[in-house]
Amino acid sequence: MQARIADGTYPPGSKVPSVVELSTEFGVAASTAQKVLGHLKAEGLVRTEVGLGSFVEPPAS
Repeated sequence: MQARIADGTYPPGSKVPSVVELSTEFGVAASTAQKVLGHLKAEGLVRTEVGLGSFVEPPAS
């Protein structure tokens, strides 16, 4: 997911796949997909909006 954000697959402001979509796409458990999103949020790469999903943050200046 970090590589996809870095290469522009998910540009700033775009919505990233949900936990269910990630677990299906990558063939991992939903808990693993949730940890990935948590890691991306901790790294400042995505923000989560309750009821809307997770979105790519613009690069830090």
